[in-house]
Amino acid sequence: MNIARAEKELAGFRSVSRKSYPLFSNSCRGFTLLELLISLVMIGVIAIIITSAMRLGIHTVNTGETKIDHLERTRASFTIIDSQIQSQIPLTFEDNGEKKYYFQGDKESLQFSTNYSLWGGNKGYVMVRYKVESDDTGKQVLAISEKVIGKNGYREARLFSAVDAIHFEYFFKYSTEEKGKWVNKWTDTANIPEKVKLHLIYGEKDISMIIPMRTAGTLLESPSTGTTIRPIESFIRR
Repeated sequence: MNIARAEKELAGFRSVSRKSYPLFSNSCRGFTLLELLISLVMIGVIAIIITSAMRLGIHTVNTGETKIDHLERTRASFTIIDSQIQSQIPLTFEDNGEKKYYFQGDKESLQFSTNYSLWGGNKGYVMVRYKVESDDTGKQVLAISEKVIGKNGYREARLFSAVDAIHFEYFFKYSTEEKGKWVNKWTDTANIPEKVKLHLIYGEKDISMIIPMRTAGTLLESPSTGTTIRPIESFIRR
């Protein structure tokens, strides 16, 4: 009687154990196909976001470096032009018995003599010519040509590039006037303007620089010959 009762209780305990602790519980089941697809989509979206952020960062850095490089080139070019014009020497030549300055200027070109060379190391007077030209994209560039007086050949370079418009102005004033005016062309071959203004136009923005002429109004004779410098028409490119 007691044995039968004990066997019955043992059987009941085993059945309860099987129900309470199954071999494979629901918490250990694998991923479904839908969950796997959702995970892949989320990983793809995260990867796209990270890639886009990296590309944006690289583009921003490159754009910033390009702007800095452009500003540095512009600043250096302004410094060169300012130094050359302020170092202008008022040399002259004779034309049909009349003395004229080498200085010539209009809206898109400027020619003058100076003792400051872009390339340096050039001893003696240098004839400089700035000329506004257009590139293949329709933008304007400022080309510079230099020729050492008394030597053959000349050098060329570009100081500005990719500008919407470039032009020069010259300060003109009669001796009887108190105030002068800016003109686009210098026609007085017997005098040199007091100031030159260079305009760089980017869209609606006009970046201009006024350069004073340190020497003007006095004819300078050549120290070696005691006469004015002969004209060098071969350098004056129209």
